[in-house]
Amino acid sequence: MIVHMLRFTFKETATDEEREHVLAVMRRTGSVESVSFSTVGQSLGDPDGFSHAYCVGITDLPALRRYMHDPVHLEGDPLILPHLARIAIGPDLSDDMTPTLAEDILALHEEKVALYPEWAAGLGPLLAA
Repeated sequence: MIVHMLRFTFKETATDEEREHVLAVMRRTGSVESVSFSTVGQSLGDPDGFSHAYCVGITDLPALRRYMHDPVHLEGDPLILPHLARIAIGPDLSDDMTPTLAEDILALHEEKVALYPEWAAGLGPLLAA
């Protein structure tokens, strides 16, 4: 199982309705076929100041690839990203002890960046250092 986590903070200008819509879109993304479990909501006690978190459990690398390219996921990101001030990807974790798993996941991410440069451009400025 690969557990993928995002931590994020909304822009101060995001209305309550926009925030609820973003969380609903994230819940929809977390319900696609390739996801085993998901949750989205408040981040509890985040030392980096992120107010919310999104977490999905994905069985393996083929399921992760399907998740990353699922039309629901691809359609959701442009609805989500404009309302976020900052986002942190990870830390992810897994019970799969394959030594190259982190590199394999990074390769899937790089593949998505190459296929969807507009997605990468929208995400880039939000990434927390």
